[in-house]
Amino acid sequence: MLKNQTPQQLSFFIAGISAGAIAFLLLLLKATSLLMVTWPEVLGLFLLAFGVAFLTNYYLVRYFIFRRIKLIYKIIHRQKLPAEFKASNLDMTKSVLEDVEKEVGEWADKQDDELVELERLATYRRRFIGDVSHELKTPIFNIQGFIHTLLDGALHDPNVNLLYLQRAAKNIERLQTIVEDLETINKLEAGQMILDLQEFDIHNLTDEVFADLEIRASDRNIRLTYKEGANQNFRVRADKESIRQVLMNLVHNSIKYGKEGGLTKISFYDMETYVLVEVSDNGIGIMPEHLSHVFDRFYRVDKHRSRDAGGTGLGLSIVKHIVEAHKQTINVRSSDGQGSTFGFTLEKA
Repeated sequence: MLKNQTPQQLSFFIAGISAGAIAFLLLLLKATSLLMVTWPEVLGLFLLAFGVAFLTNYYLVRYFIFRRIKLIYKIIHRQKLPAEFKASNLDMTKSVLEDVEKEVGEWADKQDDELVELERLATYRRRFIGDVSHELKTPIFNIQGFIHTLLDGALHDPNVNLLYLQRAAKNIERLQTIVEDLETINKLEAGQMILDLQEFDIHNLTDEVFADLEIRASDRNIRLTYKEGANQNFRVRADKESIRQVLMNLVHNSIKYGKEGGLTKISFYDMETYVLVEVSDNGIGIMPEHLSHVFDRFYRVDKHRSRDAGGTGLGLSIVKHIVEAHKQTINVRSSDGQGSTFGFTLEKA
């Protein structure tokens, strides 16, 4: 009954109860002849009691309750009210308590959401720092071992000196690749990488990627081909070199994780205003529990094999950021032991 009342309504209600109680007491005393009062006097005392109770409650609500409401508003909005603001300036004709309840609820929900997001970011940061440390530690440890071995006398041994220098150089290149990939991701996430949008033929670009990876594919006896019906040429609007990097990474992964003597297929699908590009292989596939993490930084489904092949664990994360920088989407579907298919969309020219 008293929910969401305005200060006037609340004061009026309390005053009515107070004055009614006094009037009832007077009538009781009059009925028992303990107090001789006339009916006009009872009415006058009732009105006087009602007025005093109303003004008293109105004053208490205004100067005590509303001051605390004003403090709540300051906390919620995180800003100071003007110096000339007075409690008397509050609009007593409105249901202020209802507004405060609503705003406090919204504020609390917002704080809960922010805490959840902060915890998620803190967890991600801890994991990311651990992953970076782990990835950098391996090549640094290898370089350190080769150099110290050379300094301890192997430098003058013609059987190992050149070999150890070559291995140290290879690990330095790996370090450089990791740093460059991290720099690329940072620019993409910060929006600092400017896309050079242009029109080009996605089929011709794929031919170039096939040519660049032909030797690597032949080493594992993997055939690079197009799916039946994918010979048509589509012109798209995108950053050509960035999309080249996307295709290079996806095709290279299909070779790296494909089975010997297998194949990698490229498909194009007309989606009216977009073109869907899919890269499929018939390799080892990805287990369901890994699918939601394949685009995470440093995430590897097969850690040992990825490191042996020289991967940094950042390739798919870069691919995802490049595609999203084009305001497009990328997805993956896979079955363990049956191969994987990565698909992304591009805007038609």
